[in-house]
Amino acid sequence: MEFTDVVRRRRMVRRYSPEPVDPAVVDRMLGNAVHAPSAGFSQGWGFLVLDSRADVDRFWDATTPDELGSPLAGWLRGMRTAPVVVVPFSSEALYRRRYAEPDKTTGARTPDEDQWPVPYWHVDAGMAALLILQTAVDEGLGACFFGVPASRTDRLRTEFGVPGHYTPVGAITVGHRAPDERPSGSSVTRRRRPVEEVVHRGAWQGADASVPPTGPLTRA
Repeated sequence: MEFTDVVRRRRMVRRYSPEPVDPAVVDRMLGNAVHAPSAGFSQGWGFLVLDSRADVDRFWDATTPDELGSPLAGWLRGMRTAPVVVVPFSSEALYRRRYAEPDKTTGARTPDEDQWPVPYWHVDAGMAALLILQTAVDEGLGACFFGVPASRTDRLRTEFGVPGHYTPVGAITVGHRAPDERPSGSSVTRRRRPVEEVVHRGAWQGADASVPPTGPLTRA
């Protein structure tokens, strides 16, 4: 598949068929994920792979808020049909340790200086997650990236023995699309902002130069 096709065909898939996913395909997803950019080549990420029905069910039991558990919300019923869940984690501690090493402490910076304008450990793990999503498309599979509720991250760590310095940046369901699965969610109800609206050449121009009002965007 051409790269442009991979990019344009990628969307969040929220319901899956019972067909299993080839473990070799999952390995290719993870092999591509570790080629994501990484500040200082810190590589402070980790990937929890759950590909048995029992482990996938444990994931949902650990991460589903009580108010969504019974009866299951419609979107959650579909998501739980995925045969594979990959949870990308990031570690701030590993990034700070890397930037305390000699080649990163020369010049004006000191190891204790807070030199992070944004949390790049999350950014890098997010880029790794995108490579997983794109590989799924290239392999003819569906996938969906979604958030883990903050109230459930500790339970997720405990359930699967994840060290405390790792934080889940989200989770990814992977599987074959259900035959009658259709696009849903915000991508159906909201327009994609055109390139001309979001790209600013030479200087920032356009109506969004000021703080936008609260409330939903209206269609043009």
